[in-house]
Amino acid sequence: MGWYESGKRKTKALPTKALAEHFRKIKYAQLNSDVFTGTVTVNWNQIRDEYMHSKKVAGYVEDSIYEAALTLRHFERIIGKCNSKQITQNAIDKYILERGKEVIRSTLNKDIRNLRAFIRWCRKNRYVNGEIEFKELKEDEKPVKSLSNTQIKKVISASKRHKTLRMRILLALGTGLRLGDIDSIMVSDIDFENNSVTTRSRKTRKSMGSRPVPVPIMAELKKYVSGLDVKQEKIFNNYFSRYTWTKIRSKLGLEDYTFHDLRKTFGSILAQNGVSTAVIQKLLEHSSPDLTNKVYTNVDPVLRNAVDQIPVSDWL
Repeated sequence: MGWYESGKRKTKALPTKALAEHFRKIKYAQLNSDVFTGTVTVNWNQIRDEYMHSKKVAGYVEDSIYEAALTLRHFERIIGKCNSKQITQNAIDKYILERGKEVIRSTLNKDIRNLRAFIRWCRKNRYVNGEIEFKELKEDEKPVKSLSNTQIKKVISASKRHKTLRMRILLALGTGLRLGDIDSIMVSDIDFENNSVTTRSRKTRKSMGSRPVPVPIMAELKKYVSGLDVKQEKIFNNYFSRYTWTKIRSKLGLEDYTFHDLRKTFGSILAQNGVSTAVIQKLLEHSSPDLTNKVYTNVDPVLRNAVDQIPVSDWL
C-alpha cells in the first residue's frame, strides 16, 4: 500500500490483505491525528500573541500581563519557538529543570503558575491535547514581617510633618489596602456617616462598596479632607514619596520594612486578636486562604501567648 507523508510518497508491502487494511487504519489515524484529538497545530508566535491578547481583553492588570509575557519569553528562550504539538509534558519538564537553575524557588513557582494558566488556555482553544501535570516546589516558610505596636507609634509620630504620607500610613494600617488602591480613593468614596470607604482593587479588579474603617482613622481622615481644595476629586493629589518613606524607616531602624509590610501588619493584628482567616482573606481580597496565612499574618505573639498558658510554674 502507498501514502503521502511530509510531501513524499511512501510505500509498504504487507503479506495479507487483512494486515494491509489494519495498517491502513493505523496510518490514517496517525496522519489525521488533529481530526481525532480535536487539536489545531499553530506556530508559537500565533499562540503567544493570541494568549496575550486574550488576557488584555479579559481585563487583567498590566502587572499580571507583564508577568505572563515574561514567563513565555523565558519558555521561548529555553525550549525554542515550538508549535502547539510540541508543547508536551517533556517540554514543560525541561523548562522547569533549566529555569530552576537560574532562579529561586518562589520565582520558579510563579513561572509554573503562569505556565499552568497558559496551558489551560491552550487546551480550551484546542491548541494542546492531553494532560500536562504541574507541581509547584515546596518553599521554605519565611517569617511574616509586621510592625509591633511600639514600632507603629514611632512610624506615625515620625510622619507627622508629612501630612499626605501620614494619612497613607494610617489608611494602610487601618484597612490593609495596597498603596496603589489607597492612592486611587476619591473624596466621593468616603462615607463618614457609616465609617466606611468604597474601594476598587487595581490588582484583582474587585471592589468593596462599604469597606469598614476604624473610627479613629475616619476622624483623622475627616480632618485631612476638610483641608483639601473643594475641587480636588482624589484624596491625594501628589505622588507617594519613597524618599521620605525611606528616610523615616532609616531613622527608626526599620530599613528592612516596606510600605507593603503595613498591609501585612494589618492582617497580623487581626489574626493576633482572634479574627478568622476567612474574614482577613475577605478584607485583604485574597483568592486563597493559604496566601493569607503564610504571607500576610504573623501569629508569633499568639504562639507565645499559647505557650505561656502551660502551667510550668506549678511543675517546678
